Amino acid sequence: MAPLIPYTTTFAVCYTFSMLRALAILLLTASPVLAWEAKSGDVCELTHDGEAAQVRVTYDPAIPEYAIAITPDRPWSPGPLFAIRFDGPRGLTISTDRHVILGDGATLTVTDTGFGNVLNGLEFSDTATALLGDRAVAFALHGAGPAVRTFRACTTAAST
Repeated sequence: MAPLIPYTTTFAVCYTFSMLRALAILLLTASPVLAWEAKSGDVCELTHDGEAAQVRVTYDPAIPEYAIAITPDRPWSPGPLFAIRFDGPRGLTISTDRHVILGDGATLTVTDTGFGNVLNGLEFSDTATALLGDRAVAFALHGAGPAVRTFRACTTAAST
């Protein structure tokens, strides 16, 4: 006959596992969500609320025009050339002088009729770094791939 486990020991083990489960749920739900999300609608949207910056890519088929807006944790300073560097398997740097800083330097926006290189960088790279003057704002691209593919599908559907 197997030895009996005292009730108090069984209770203590169950209580401990319950508390660990509750702690895990609390930690997972209390942490900031750093995921990339794609939304379809009249305007296609790809967003990321990261630790260093909020990133929003849109496509408006009515214009038709793409835009990327980057809002870091502190304002941008004006500069003549904006660049975004994608680091990873398909490293790439894109630059332009057609950027606009809005909201007292809070958000930098670039618009264009084509965004293939930007979308490739977001989908296939590990990190992106927005560069303006002496300021560099990096954001992670882990997990961006599926959201970028959803965004691309939205832009294709919206263009037809």
